[in-house]
Amino acid sequence: MQASRTQGKRWVLSSIDETLDATVQMVRMANRRISIFSPDLEPDIYNDARFLEAVKHLTLGKPFARIRVLIANPAHVVRNGNPFVQLARRLSACIEFRNAEEEYQEHREAFLIADETALIYRINASKWEGIADTHEPAVARRYLGMFDEIWNASRVEAELRELRV
Repeated sequence: MQASRTQGKRWVLSSIDETLDATVQMVRMANRRISIFSPDLEPDIYNDARFLEAVKHLTLGKPFARIRVLIANPAHVVRNGNPFVQLARRLSACIEFRNAEEEYQEHREAFLIADETALIYRINASKWEGIADTHEPAVARRYLGMFDEIWNASRVEAELRELRV
């Protein structure tokens, strides 16, 4: 996973450890924007200290960094707590959550897009198998377009407003 970003590196993910490593790497290499689509902020990824440290480094080290997170089941996140959500409270100018509108809540996939070039994609969010690519702008833009469509159709729900108090 040590290829330069412009050359790109693509690899297959088959476990939680590989998915977590790829997620941390993508956040660390981002310059401006992270877009995350997740059913419930999978705790094995988004509660991890390495991920949280990478998010802090990005948001505090890059003045225009922004992280947008779409969640299909925010009630589950609120009910079970989440360190990423707690961090977002302190960094609310940089991190924003939205609940995916009902018509999009049945999407099975999960993905993370770094800037407009790198991505992690899992076709089934309940499994850890997927792909990661540090430089695939055309594919990243395709999923960013889907993310933006869902983002624009979604709104901050009551459960998520509580998180931003």
